[in-house]
Amino acid sequence: MALSKQTIGVAAAIVTVGIWVSFIIVARVMAHKTLTPFDIGFVRFIAAAIVLIPWGIYLVRKVRIENPKATSWLGVSPLDFKTSAVIGLFAGIGYSCFAYSGFFFAPASHASVLMPGMLPLWTAMLAFLFLGTPITPRRAVGLALIALAAILVGGTSVAKSFGTGDTWKGDLLFLAASFCWGTYTMLARKYQLGAIEATIAVSVFAFVTYVPVYGVLAFTHTIHTQLFAAPWSEILLQGFLQGILSVVISGITFVKMVETFGPVRSTMITSVVPPMSAFGAVMFLGEPLHWNLILGLVLATVGIVFGVKSVTPVPANAK
Repeated sequence: MALSKQTIGVAAAIVTVGIWVSFIIVARVMAHKTLTPFDIGFVRFIAAAIVLIPWGIYLVRKVRIENPKATSWLGVSPLDFKTSAVIGLFAGIGYSCFAYSGFFFAPASHASVLMPGMLPLWTAMLAFLFLGTPITPRRAVGLALIALAAILVGGTSVAKSFGTGDTWKGDLLFLAASFCWGTYTMLARKYQLGAIEATIAVSVFAFVTYVPVYGVLAFTHTIHTQLFAAPWSEILLQGFLQGILSVVISGITFVKMVETFGPVRSTMITSVVPPMSAFGAVMFLGEPLHWNLILGLVLATVGIVFGVKSVTPVPANAK
């Protein structure tokens, strides 16, 4: 029996949130390992390409059999060059470089607040400006509760460290990464991109542009790299976590969420990531459990209910 669109969307949301939470927890553990932030991006794009490039070639050939005039890029990306480049710059190179560089300056706890925590606000603003998506009073309440939850979970730590040392640089990089992903979320809805096609296009663009340039710079020792010093176990683990899980699987499930719930409501769902990742750190890493984590999770959940549940049906282009 075929699953309904809503059921598929809910399943995609669960998978996406699970992988994002795992990403933050693992980042806490891997923050002081061997690879540099740009090394991780290099490994991420190669691992994702191993899966997605053959998939892209198959899809392009399949479509061309049905429609010889169908657009593609390099015979690999199912989308044209312009679309592949735009979403590849934001969701691929931009997001990865900003996010991984942020971990070099600021702790993972800041990332959990400033990336998924602030994502609903970026997306709501961009959707309002470029898609005309209204910010209803109900949605505004949801966004306010989500922002308050993010502040409770880690906002105090961020505020105390801002302007001291280099931590503030990481915080700004996390905000830039969140903005890049919010832009991608908005573009996925604007161009009505399919989940698999969009994920392949992002991976192809990053692989064709970032990988060869960084590879030459790294192998000629023009830039600092730890690729030659890192053990293969770390490289393979990062490839699996960052490439297969974060790019291939959560990339597809995230866009499937956007197809189902729209850009704003999708990112409001993912706002549960900061408190859940904090709870995960308590359970798996032995970090202390504070009252603000519990209250943050409650507020984020209530905010999601307010923002995601519509009182009246919402047109597809206004979700």
